[in-house]
Amino acid sequence: MILYTVMPEHLMFPTDAAAYEKQKMVYYDGIPFLVQIVDTGEYEIVQNLSTNPYHFLNAKYAPGARFSISAATS
Repeated sequence: MILYTVMPEHLMFPTDAAAYEKQKMVYYDGIPFLVQIVDTGEYEIVQNLSTNPYHFLNAKYAPGARFSISAATS
């Protein structure tokens, strides 16, 4: 079946709300991030919420990067 529509995919097939319950906002090195806890007990960056453009150029702060829970503050 092919669905032809001008609607974005996220409106046609919404993500389950349980996926968002795993996420929270923390500060790491003074920068706000949206993170989720992974099986290893670390935070994995989902989204960089900084307003400083230089924070997006550092691979340490890129989505998918991980850091320990003790290094972050809520």
